[in-house]
Amino acid sequence: MDSYYSSPMNEVNVLAKLADMKEDHYHQLVTLSAIIELLTEKGILTREEIEKKALEIDEFMTPPPYPSV
Repeated sequence: MDSYYSSPMNEVNVLAKLADMKEDHYHQLVTLSAIIELLTEKGILTREEIEKKALEIDEFMTPPPYPSV
């Protein structure tokens, strides 16, 4: 069973999946950037509001570095 996970073909498949994920991530980032630009250009949101909300979400999603009591 270990030989399946360490086979050269499996490694190629993993690397191909990683490349696909990187490409998907790039396209999502470009789309998100376009949406942010449009929202700010139209005066719907300010960059400060977007940055503030991003920090709020990041703090919510990131666990504290130490256990809380």
